[in-house]
Amino acid sequence: MDSRIKQLIDSTKLKFRLDNYYLARHSLYRNVNIYNETIYLLSMEWFPNHISKLENNDSNPEGTAVIDIELNSHKIEKVIFVGGKTFANGLRFNNFDREEVIKWIEQEARITYGEQFEFDKEVEGGLYFKECIDGIAASPYGFIEIRFDQGGRLTLFTIHGQFPAKEMIKGEVFSLSLENVTPIVKEQLKLIELPSREHQRFFPVYGIEEIYITNDQASTIPFEFIVNVRSYLKVNESVYWDSPLDKPFDGIKINWTEDVTAAQAFSNEPSPDSLPITEQEQEKCIVAVKDFLRQKYRDDSGKWKLKTLHRDKGYIHAILSATHQNNHIFQRKIKIMIDARRLKVLNYIDNKLMLATFDEFEEAEKVSILKEEAYEKIQHLLEMKPYYVYDFEQKQYILCGKLDCQYGVDAINGEVVRLEDL
Repeated sequence: MDSRIKQLIDSTKLKFRLDNYYLARHSLYRNVNIYNETIYLLSMEWFPNHISKLENNDSNPEGTAVIDIELNSHKIEKVIFVGGKTFANGLRFNNFDREEVIKWIEQEARITYGEQFEFDKEVEGGLYFKECIDGIAASPYGFIEIRFDQGGRLTLFTIHGQFPAKEMIKGEVFSLSLENVTPIVKEQLKLIELPSREHQRFFPVYGIEEIYITNDQASTIPFEFIVNVRSYLKVNESVYWDSPLDKPFDGIKINWTEDVTAAQAFSNEPSPDSLPITEQEQEKCIVAVKDFLRQKYRDDSGKWKLKTLHRDKGYIHAILSATHQNNHIFQRKIKIMIDARRLKVLNYIDNKLMLATFDEFEEAEKVSILKEEAYEKIQHLLEMKPYYVYDFEQKQYILCGKLDCQYGVDAINGEVVRLEDL
């Protein structure tokens, strides 16, 4: 074992007072964050001393401590005591004191309350905090969850998000209002058809498609790209071919784990996922996607559009959508996994099977409410909230307004409805 890893293991045992535990397994893995930085982590599984043999090698016994720590910064990313049960001797929060918890989070995560995170909600046995920038919500969304047993002992701690430093932020005064962006708002009002399992049919509803509008009103950032938290190479090309390929497509099982060495980790070797997709790679991926479609979707020339390419887990992922779109909220998509070295398609995921659950649903009735009428009914319920959004091109957080609405308009009878009730 590398001496630096052993030192981190020993310090972890001391920090969490795992005197009643032994280290059963450990491994290294890496992630690429939204800043395209490679983060190496040490994952440890500590078994209670009274567990000497696993009955099922795929699951950890109750009380196991699963702890992930960033290798170079030593910041904690995850602590989970399986089943909410701990045999550790330490880290107890008296009376679930929130201020005490906040101080501990500030110390361990090296972030400042009120500037980078704030209280969200209290649940039975735990607290949630959310990422912010000087009290303004941040996107991509980040959160912290911490839980305790009845004695106040830590049973879970997870932190997800970036919690950016001030140098990553383009400071501005929020000046957007709904009145300033009426054309964008009207454009975002969409007719969608929602499935109802209770009635076995689709219902047409006018609703707002969420979007971020920059504070200077110069541009917008689609909500879907921020949710998926990565940088995409936009292609947006329909795929055509003259003839199919006769040979069948045989998919290869994808291995989502990679072997990471201590040498790679301590030298901060960039992950392949952090590399840009070159123009040559893009061209070869387009060819690979076309050949795959010619094999698996032989008669679908022109029916698919290659939307984006991105790297993930050592592969290049191609996202395709159906060229013809209806108003159903769920649209046909294919994700294709491509070998990043040979640039050959290995496997794919088609959501056709999921969409097939709606095949027997009756189609939506013809709408009788016009879009302009729906807008008049809903405009007083629209929301425009300030958000700091990470811009992948500027590589910093910029102030935006998030356009959203919790309500929609029934396109048949004009009734205003709460979308979550549908």
